[in-house]
Amino acid sequence: MFGFGARNIGIDLGTANTIVFSEGKGIVLREPSVVAKNTKTDEIVSVGSEARAMIGRTPASIVAIRPMKDGVIADYDTTVSMMKYYIDKSLEPHSGRPDVMVCVPSGVTEVEKRAVIDATKVAGAKDAYVIEEPFAAAIGAGLPVMDPTGSMVVDIGGGTTDVATISLGGIVSSRSIRMAGDKLDEAITAYVRQHYNLLIGERTAEQLKIDVASASVEAAKELDSQSVRGRDLISGLPQTVEIKPEDVAKAIQEVVQAIITAIKETLEETSPEIAADVIDHGIVLTGGGAQLRHLPEVISEATKVPVFVASEPLDCVAIGTGESLKNIDVMKK
Repeated sequence: MFGFGARNIGIDLGTANTIVFSEGKGIVLREPSVVAKNTKTDEIVSVGSEARAMIGRTPASIVAIRPMKDGVIADYDTTVSMMKYYIDKSLEPHSGRPDVMVCVPSGVTEVEKRAVIDATKVAGAKDAYVIEEPFAAAIGAGLPVMDPTGSMVVDIGGGTTDVATISLGGIVSSRSIRMAGDKLDEAITAYVRQHYNLLIGERTAEQLKIDVASASVEAAKELDSQSVRGRDLISGLPQTVEIKPEDVAKAIQEVVQAIITAIKETLEETSPEIAADVIDHGIVLTGGGAQLRHLPEVISEATKVPVFVASEPLDCVAIGTGESLKNIDVMKK
């Protein structure tokens, strides 16, 4: 069978979700970065949404794994299987092997970059390239990355928060911290366990974050309480508890403050000219964490700089990764 020219694809290979952008088509796939595996046979049972539905609900022989940890590959073979599944799913039949652009956090080592490139090639790419996450996010958010003007982007993903100032097609100063969506979930789980004697699962914590979490404890007081089910630590029995939104806000304060510190440190390293541009244009938030209630106001108050959320925060990195495929010839050099 003769293959037609494959459309090149860009992959936002996230700790929590994988989003695939196909050249000329836009975003073609959005799935959780989860793989369910049979521990006895080592065979992949399911990938993506189906596998995510199994988290915390599998028999002993099946485990639901998130092969990406803190934005980098934690389980190489499982990541390859997951990427192969997503690349195949994104391509038209008999379309040949595509060139693939994958994004990585700004702080990764050369070894971690190499692992991503190798995994992508093994998964079926003709050639693979990496782009730094905040740079891809800035392109996807429509910032003037190639102009001689400074922009600042904060990409809050599942595993990492990447902060960067960008000018003339490059990153001027950046920070990558392992404080992001997953840490918010962990903080909520720990707080509910400690203050409510209730053990809740990963997915319940995430749902609490989506439903009532706020970056501001004061603002959270105006939100309604949320019923949460879990296991009572004293009786060991299932229990439903009303959780106050201000408690959820208190639970995540440490993570919010860590993100603000990373933003301040990045600004401190920046030249006065770029700092002035950032004050003029503001800081742009992207990634799933950008949707946390009252986060722009809290960051703005701490930095004295205007803060905005990008129009499609979840998709910015994937769109930017895909857009950068147009300059793939530059990447090849």
